[in-house]
Amino acid sequence: MKLKMKRTTAILGTSLLLMGVSSVALADEQDDAARKWIKDEFSVSTLTPEQQMQEMMWFKEAAKQFKGMSINVASETIATHSYESKVLAQAFTEITGIQITHDLMQEGVVVEKLQTQMQSGRNIYDAYINDSDLIGTHFRYGKAVAISDMIANEAKDLTLPTLDLEDFIGLDFTTGPDGKIYQLPDQQFANLYWFRADWFEREDLKAQFKQSYGYELGVPVNWSAYEDIADFFTNQVKTIDGERVYGHMDYGKKDPSLGWRFTDAWFSMAGAGDKGLPNGLPVDEWGIRVDGCRPVGSSVSRGGATNGPAAVYATTKYVQWLKDYAPPQAQGMTFSEAGPVPAQGNVAQQIFWYTAFTAGMTDKGLPVVGEDGLPKWRMAPSPKGPYWEEGMKLGYQDTGAWTFLKSTPEKRRLAAWLYAQFTVSKTVSLKKTLVGLTPIRESDINSQAMTDVAPQLGGLVEFYRSPARKQWTPTGTNVPDYPKLAQLWWQYIAEAASGEKTPQEALDGLAAAQDKVMNRLERANAQGECGPKLNKPRDPSYWLSQPGAPKPKLSNEKPQGETIAYKELLKQWDAVPN
Repeated sequence: MKLKMKRTTAILGTSLLLMGVSSVALADEQDDAARKWIKDEFSVSTLTPEQQMQEMMWFKEAAKQFKGMSINVASETIATHSYESKVLAQAFTEITGIQITHDLMQEGVVVEKLQTQMQSGRNIYDAYINDSDLIGTHFRYGKAVAISDMIANEAKDLTLPTLDLEDFIGLDFTTGPDGKIYQLPDQQFANLYWFRADWFEREDLKAQFKQSYGYELGVPVNWSAYEDIADFFTNQVKTIDGERVYGHMDYGKKDPSLGWRFTDAWFSMAGAGDKGLPNGLPVDEWGIRVDGCRPVGSSVSRGGATNGPAAVYATTKYVQWLKDYAPPQAQGMTFSEAGPVPAQGNVAQQIFWYTAFTAGMTDKGLPVVGEDGLPKWRMAPSPKGPYWEEGMKLGYQDTGAWTFLKSTPEKRRLAAWLYAQFTVSKTVSLKKTLVGLTPIRESDINSQAMTDVAPQLGGLVEFYRSPARKQWTPTGTNVPDYPKLAQLWWQYIAEAASGEKTPQEALDGLAAAQDKVMNRLERANAQGECGPKLNKPRDPSYWLSQPGAPKPKLSNEKPQGETIAYKELLKQWDAVPN
């Protein structure tokens, strides 16, 4: 009996010894993996290799309690998230032992999955990267875990000491009216004006434009100049180097992306909303008025501006320019189909172009890239519509941000929180920025690495280093339920794009549909004290006579065109106060 116990003890001791050796070996493998990733993949960083290793060892230690778990996250399909899915997920797994499945899908599908999880309470994904446009949804419904609450409580010991929230450029966009941070920024890109700088510098074209319009060909400051330039290239220049050219590019197919075309600040560029950053108050760029934090209407009759004169003007110009100045096939294109068209070399300018397409504009051999490898194009601030006033936002900035739902079991949510922090950590963020060109950190934007690549990026670095970028913001907190309201826009805008209805008729329908949804939300009382409480309709003349939005129709919606030389514009960017 004693002999048997001795043997058992010996075997157990040997097993424990082997387990100890195995765990040490595994730890060494994780250390080696961290060193390898830092050396081979993350060699460009604002941190030193030693500081990077400290971050990676923090992740290794913090992940011990989750080792062996399999975590699922979802995001839309753009270059930045593809890099996370293919590269960062693998690096994180090798360093921490947590298995990551990072699924990529169309943006609409991400919102659909998120909405289904919020409504059903069933855990579909452990975390989402979804647009900060849903900030009004997240803070009202109480289905999302506020990042700031998580950091203060259950994730207190699982929050990266070097996360440095103040270094994130989009934190204002993910903060609710209650002051809580609901989402962690992961990537950002803006809509800007895009133009063929090489054509704009041609002396023959400059002289021809000056003779026709009486002012200099340059970056348009207002919509009048944009329209003149569109007409000039489409109807006067017509061909360059034997190729048919156009002065405008857009898209018009009845598709969810047609809605984004408008909710992504098209009305605010025209000047439909109120002053205020990051979004107009009390009326935002969707035309939704709030009283405090309560949405009270989007129709002019309720104090909103969705169907007001400025919005009608903007929609009229959208329809007119698409028909008169864009390539014929643009009418049947979606966002993703239209995005690469300027790179084909026959478009002179685009008023509303997403910087997410920058990487696809820089490949050698493209018609828009010179033999020296430098772009023939530049990006600049979009021109302002006649209703625009100083103090208003000027464009849209997409901020994809990590979102965590209360329906996700806490242990899974915390493991996903570690992966989220890894994807934005200073060890990896600069390399991710160089790959996807969607910067999120001030330290990355101002790094030497970004200075080095700036000449190849046509103004992207200059824009993000400029204080002017603060005028480009996502959808704000006036929108009480982004998924429900956003799906209305493309259906009604399509009626105007196709000519089925006038812009006024289409927007009347949209405003009424938004009010109907908000009325249902009010009756359901699911959003608490910040849920909608609609104003009673009254004669639109009452609201149009009040200060701010909705704004009465201007007697002249096409003032004199105004342009600026690109070099002068860069100086103005630097002069914008912080």
